[in-house]
Amino acid sequence: MVKSMTGYGRAVETVNGREFTVELRSVNNRYLDCTVKLPRGLSFAEDAVKQAVKATISRGKVDVFLSVRSEGAEDVTVSLNQAMVEGYLAAMKQMAEQYGIRDDISVSSLSRMADVFTVDRAEVDETQLQADLMCVVAKALENFDAMRTAEGKALENDLRSRGDTIRALVAQVESGSGQTVMDYRTRLENKLKEVLANTAIDESRILTEAAIFADKIAVDEETVRLRSHLEQMDNMLTTGGPIGRKLDFLLQEMNREANTIGSKCSDVRLARVVVDMKAELEKIREQTQNIE
Repeated sequence: MVKSMTGYGRAVETVNGREFTVELRSVNNRYLDCTVKLPRGLSFAEDAVKQAVKATISRGKVDVFLSVRSEGAEDVTVSLNQAMVEGYLAAMKQMAEQYGIRDDISVSSLSRMADVFTVDRAEVDETQLQADLMCVVAKALENFDAMRTAEGKALENDLRSRGDTIRALVAQVESGSGQTVMDYRTRLENKLKEVLANTAIDESRILTEAAIFADKIAVDEETVRLRSHLEQMDNMLTTGGPIGRKLDFLLQEMNREANTIGSKCSDVRLARVVVDMKAELEKIREQTQNIE
């Protein structure tokens, strides 16, 4: 299936007492560019997250935001450093007595002193923590991919519709080319009658000139190739997968054929048809920039 390069996905899950929040955002980019923003305590999982993104996404600028919050305080233990407190108290009392300063020692003032408290963090099982995190990453990627798939389907429908429009315009060019030759022959014959007056007109000469003109404006090869390219586009859309860059190359070929057809069309009506054709191709090119 066709997928858009732009998307958003979010998942919030509590696993083993920790609440993980994972958000993914992506915009168009020529290649895959993944940036992962993790809390310091989860930095060890950055490569695993990038690999998970790479397994799901092949192209786009992807930003991943992760955060974690523990439901309890079981991971951290704060204790009083008694030896340090006693040292501070003794020094502060000595300062008050020696310099005659009012003794206003309080718990709040002591708590601001360095190393009064000892913070012990429980040893973290990084393997388990990463496994818990990746479960939530997988759900966020699933939501993210669902949005890209929905947008991709809309893009596919639009491209198929525009392809049908171009086919109809190609048919107009093909049918109009024959009429252009007939009109040219008629104009040529009338001009010769006007110039030569009563002199007999060489019919073979008119046929020869018409044939030369027909060969000059013939667009059969270009229209056949353009139809073939449109068929390839339909096949790519049916096959799906990361086809954005292939479609971009195919659009270049389609534009080349349209430009050649335009250079051969001397008829104003057909020139307008070619302009409409090129406008549709440009819209397809713009939409292709959004496809993975």
